[in-house]
Amino acid sequence: MYALRTKKINPITTATSSNNIANMREEQTCTNPSCFFCNMKEPDSSLRRSGILNCFEEIPLTDNREHVLVLSSLWHIAMTHPDDPEIWLLRDQNMYIPYYAAHVIGSYTMNKAEFAEMAVESGVIPPLMELLRGKISWVEQRVAVRALGHLASYEKTFEAVSVYEEEVVNQAMKLASTCLEEVYVEFVGVKNIDKRLKYHRDLLTRGVGDSEMEDRKAEEWASQLQCWSIYLLNCFACKDRSLNLICRQTFLKDLCDMWGGLVNHASPAWAGLVRILCYSKAGRKSIAESKEIMENLCNLSRSSDDWQYMGIDCLLLLLTDQYTRYRVLEKIALFLIDLAELGSLGDRSNLGEAITKSLLLDYKESKLKFKNQKIQKALQDIWNLKAERRKEKLISEEKLEERRVLVNLVKQEANHVFWLGEIEEALSKYTDALDLCPLKLRKERMVLHSNRAQCHLLLRDPDSAISDSTRALCLSNPANSHSKSLWRRSQAYDMKGLAKESLMDCIMFMNGCMKAGTNKRVKIPYYAARMISKQMDATWLFATARSKITSSQVRKEQEISDGHHDSNNDELLQYGEMTRMMMENKECLSGLSTIIEEPNSLVKEGSWRKVERARRSNKAFLARLT
Repeated sequence: MYALRTKKINPITTATSSNNIANMREEQTCTNPSCFFCNMKEPDSSLRRSGILNCFEEIPLTDNREHVLVLSSLWHIAMTHPDDPEIWLLRDQNMYIPYYAAHVIGSYTMNKAEFAEMAVESGVIPPLMELLRGKISWVEQRVAVRALGHLASYEKTFEAVSVYEEEVVNQAMKLASTCLEEVYVEFVGVKNIDKRLKYHRDLLTRGVGDSEMEDRKAEEWASQLQCWSIYLLNCFACKDRSLNLICRQTFLKDLCDMWGGLVNHASPAWAGLVRILCYSKAGRKSIAESKEIMENLCNLSRSSDDWQYMGIDCLLLLLTDQYTRYRVLEKIALFLIDLAELGSLGDRSNLGEAITKSLLLDYKESKLKFKNQKIQKALQDIWNLKAERRKEKLISEEKLEERRVLVNLVKQEANHVFWLGEIEEALSKYTDALDLCPLKLRKERMVLHSNRAQCHLLLRDPDSAISDSTRALCLSNPANSHSKSLWRRSQAYDMKGLAKESLMDCIMFMNGCMKAGTNKRVKIPYYAARMISKQMDATWLFATARSKITSSQVRKEQEISDGHHDSNNDELLQYGEMTRMMMENKECLSGLSTIIEEPNSLVKEGSWRKVERARRSNKAFLARLT
C-alpha cells in the first residue's frame, strides 16, 4: 500500500485514462437505437444494416443538428467508397449521395447569405471542387458549379471560393466550352439505352421516363450546366478578377455559341458575360478585338431576342470609350442606325435618342477619320434625323395632315406598281414616300419600311431587307410587334444563314398570329411552321456536337474506304504489271513453241542465242508469277 501511495503518477496517462472512461460512459449512456454512429460500430452485419436503415428512415422525421454529422459521414464514405455494401442495400446507390448533397447546398444558398456562410464554415468547398474537376461525371459537375456560383455571389463567401480562383475559372471556362459535346457523346448520342449509365437515367427522369424524355431532360441539364458555368465566371468578372483568363480570344470565340438553346428561359448566357466585360476597360479592349463577338452583338441588337437590350448596351459602352470607339464604329454604325427611331424596350426608354447621341459623338472628327462612303452616309443620315426631329417640333397639325395625305397617295402608287410586278419601281416610290413622311407619323413610316423590306426580299437583298424590317419593328408599339416585319426579317436572316435570329423572329411572328386570332382554334401558317422546324433543327443545342461526331465518323469511314481503295489499286497495278509482262513475253513464248516445233529451222538460221534469251526471260517471268 505504501508503495502504491508513494509511486509517481504520470499526468498524461491519467488524462488519457480519464478521457477513455468518459468516452466509455458516453457510449454506455447512448440509448438511441437509431444512432448512426452506434450502428456503424455494430459487429453483426445484419444488425448493422437494419440499424442504418432505421436511422435513414427517422432522419426526415426529426429536426436534429446531429443529422449534419451523419450527412457529412455519408458524403465522405460515398466519395471514398462508392460501392460500400454496408451503407446501401443496393449496389452503386452511393453514387446518388454527392449529387444530392451538392444539390441541397446549391438550393439552400441560392437566396440566403447566412446559409452560404454556414456552408463555407462546414468545409463544403473542397468536396465541391472535387466534383467540379469531374471526379464522377457531368451530372455532378452541374450541381457543383451551381453551388459554387451561389457561394461566389456573396461578398462574405466569395473569398473562400477565390482561394481556388485560377482553377475555378479555368474549369468553368472548360465546362462552358465542352459540356455540350460531352453530354452528347456520353448520353444523348448513345442510342442504345442499355449502354447509358443507369443512375444518370434515374436522376434525369426519376425512373419514370422513356428515352425521349431522357433526351429532353439531358438537353435541359446540359443547358443549365453551360449557363451556370458562365454565371460562375460572371462572379469573378464583375469584380475585375481573372479577366486575363476570361478574355482569351479562343474562349471569346467559343462564347458566341453559348446561348443555352430554347430550353434556357432565364439566363442571358454569353450576352450577360460580355456585358459585364464591357464595364471594364480591359474587357472592352478584348471585346473590340474579337470579330466573332462583335458580329454576334450586332445581330443580337437587331433581333427579337429577350436579351436584345444587352446587345445594345454593349455596343453603346464600346462607343463611349475613346479607346474602342474608332475600333468598332465602322463595324457597328450600319447596325445601330437602324435602331435610331427605337422608343422603349422593356423598362428602357428613349433608346433611340441614346443611340443617336452615341453615334454623333465627335461627329466631324468621325467623318474625317473614316473614308468609307457607307459610314459617312450613315453618320450624315443620323445627323439629318436629329435635325429633322428639332424641325418637326415647330410643325403645325394642318401641315402634318397635308403631309400624311401626300404620303398615302405615293404609297398607293407604290402598291399599285408592286402588284404589277415592277419591284424596283415600287422600291423607289416607297423610298420617296419615306422621304416625305414626317418622323411623327410612326405608324405610316412603319408600314413603308416594312413594304420596302418586302421589295428587298424579292430582289434577293437580305441585308437591306433586315435593315428596313428592323426599322419598322422599332417604330411598332410595342417594339418588335409588327407581324409582317417579323416574318420578312425571319426570311432575310434565313437567306443569310443566321438560323437563331431567324427562329426568334419566326416564333414572335407565330405568337402575334395566335394573339390576333379571334377564334379559339388558331390556324398556324404552314410556311411559318416549316421555317420553325428548319431552324429548330439547325439551332438544336447539340447540333454542333452532332456535326462534329458525324464528321469524325465520316472521316474514319472515308479513311477505311480509302484503305480498301488503295489495296484494290495495288491489286489492279499488280494485275496490270502481270499483263504487261505477259505481253512482253508473248513473243518469247511463241518463240519457244516455234523452237519446240521446228528446232532444225532455227538452228539453220543460227538462232540459238535467241532461243536461250527467250528461255531465260520466260523462266524469270514464271518465277515472278509464282
